[in-house]
Amino acid sequence: MPVTEKTLSAAGVKVVGAVRTFNGGVCAVDHLSLEIGPGEFVAILGPSGCGKSTLLRMIAGLDRPDQGVVQVEGDTSIGRVGYVFQDAHLLPWRNVLTNVALPLELAGVDHAERITRATAVLSEVGLGDFIHRYPAELSGGMRMRVSLARALVTSPVLLLMDEPFAALDEITRQKLDEMLRQLWAERDMTIVFVTHSIAEASFLAERAVVLTRRPARIVTDHAIDLPVDRPAVLRGESVFAREMRTLYAALEEGMRA
Repeated sequence: MPVTEKTLSAAGVKVVGAVRTFNGGVCAVDHLSLEIGPGEFVAILGPSGCGKSTLLRMIAGLDRPDQGVVQVEGDTSIGRVGYVFQDAHLLPWRNVLTNVALPLELAGVDHAERITRATAVLSEVGLGDFIHRYPAELSGGMRMRVSLARALVTSPVLLLMDEPFAALDEITRQKLDEMLRQLWAERDMTIVFVTHSIAEASFLAERAVVLTRRPARIVTDHAIDLPVDRPAVLRGESVFAREMRTLYAALEEGMRA
């Protein structure tokens, strides 16, 4: 993505020769290097257990490489790096509004401002009419929207997402993909999105990085050749099928590596 006003404050990511080995000598990531520019949307694909989540956790600062460097280039102050897990991890005793406002509360933002900001971001994700509901009263897709809103409420410059829609039905998943793509287009942030789905990676991302089976190494770093505007009907077009075939071939290569 070229440098524009939108990308000036978004964060970049640089991974140089990263190695991560766990107890017992299991190597999850093997001398992996990757650069993600400010404002990019990058999907990380690979076989189950290949090290995708380990890489994402190192980018987030939740884990550290044994060798090499993993760094976020930009504003890394509290709240500027958001993380969305596969499970929504909502607090059941808090309603939707106060779940979303929690990061602001922990950061010491005053009550009126955090309620205003949480209400606004809930409207962005289509939950403006559900602010007083509790997690048990929501569908899986709605809970994931709340989780996403909680990550967005601090206006992150980097959003890390670890298979957030994997447990949802296909229709819900596609609708959330469309919403996320729109949010990325409107906000000043970089997104790194881990997924098993070649269709999801093709629809969402500007680049797809395909990893080998464990330990993770890069098979291909592929620029998705699709228009910036991606309506739902794009999934039925030949150009979309072409991108999916390219990623499928790379995944097969990664399984053999």
